[in-house]
Amino acid sequence: MGANASNYPHSCSPRVGGNSQAQQTFIGTSSYSQQGYGCESKLYSLDHGHEKPQDKKKRTSGLATLKKKFIKRRKSNRSADHAKQMRELLSGWDVRDVNALVEEYEGTSALKELSLQASLARPEARTLQKDMADLYEYKYCTDVDLIFQETCFPVHRAILAARCPFFKTLLSSSPEYGAEIIMDINTAGIDMPMFSALLHYLYTGEFGMEDSRFQNVDILVQLSEEFGTPNSLDVDMRGLFDYMCYYDVVLSFSSDSELVEVFGGNQNCLDEELKAHKAIISARSPFFRNLLQRRIRTGEEITDRTLRTPTRIILDESIIPKKYAKVILHCMYTDVVDLSVLHCSPSVGSLSEVQALVAGKPNMTRAEEAMELYHIALFLEFNMLAQGMRFCFTLLPQSKCH
Repeated sequence: MGANASNYPHSCSPRVGGNSQAQQTFIGTSSYSQQGYGCESKLYSLDHGHEKPQDKKKRTSGLATLKKKFIKRRKSNRSADHAKQMRELLSGWDVRDVNALVEEYEGTSALKELSLQASLARPEARTLQKDMADLYEYKYCTDVDLIFQETCFPVHRAILAARCPFFKTLLSSSPEYGAEIIMDINTAGIDMPMFSALLHYLYTGEFGMEDSRFQNVDILVQLSEEFGTPNSLDVDMRGLFDYMCYYDVVLSFSSDSELVEVFGGNQNCLDEELKAHKAIISARSPFFRNLLQRRIRTGEEITDRTLRTPTRIILDESIIPKKYAKVILHCMYTDVVDLSVLHCSPSVGSLSEVQALVAGKPNMTRAEEAMELYHIALFLEFNMLAQGMRFCFTLLPQSKCH
């Protein structure tokens, strides 16, 4: 400070405040100590303009800290006293009612914990990328063979055509089922493992091998020039769903269970057919995969190949209503659950809806539709759709949604 009481002879000790800040702000002096009068100090306030910067900073920070303490105390005083509120609420209750409320809280807490544990124990839903990786590895429903360096690579025409302009042009010249196409790649340095990794990339959007040669920019540039640069997997799969190029299966719906059982019959009994690809539905749903494999074992698939007609799968309308078919297929190709197609046009109605109207049953609520679609996903063993419906169902109110 600029002055101190000790510098003045015969002065009394300075009057000390409650903190060091007061000691720095005031000094005490007395001019009557020698006359025997009591030590009566006068307080003089120092001009803050003469304060040192560090002292001014300390004083400001001290006031700010004090202000924060007052604000914190004020907020704590305003905070709700939950115990007091519960006492006021239950003051007029009967003991049995209080006991019932406690049991309700305990049951809700246990149910929440059980739901959390079930979610942790539930296996993770397989994504489109993972299922496409398995499709390339296990070769479900392949329809063309690529021959590279005397090695056969069974692949799927629709996927390669949708993902790569080079293969789209190449495969169009050999449209027959099971065609063998000899690959002639101009890019130097491509061996069999690298070619397999390239195919894996077209199926999944990522390379399936850690090869330092793929970090070579020159090779990547040459590959992109020769094969073209594909879009993201999501974009190309959405395009495949929208245009259904090279589709090889149609889904039909019937209310005649006997017709469904024999996979045939009067075509006039069938609703509008929906196009799809065997590779996609077999990769996403074990139900469809087992169904198609059974047709191969029984020789029915050979007939379709001979006639060059798409395989027809007839589904029971009472188990899988047709109005859900586009939602299911859309999720298989994109991993997205889009419920807007359920009510986008009158043409998406199903036989079950007509039967419900004839029987005088009310229209289903959105929550009921979500629950029914969830059970259909479990039946098809399509975990991604089931997971999506669980999420959608938590967002839907229990009353009718519009």
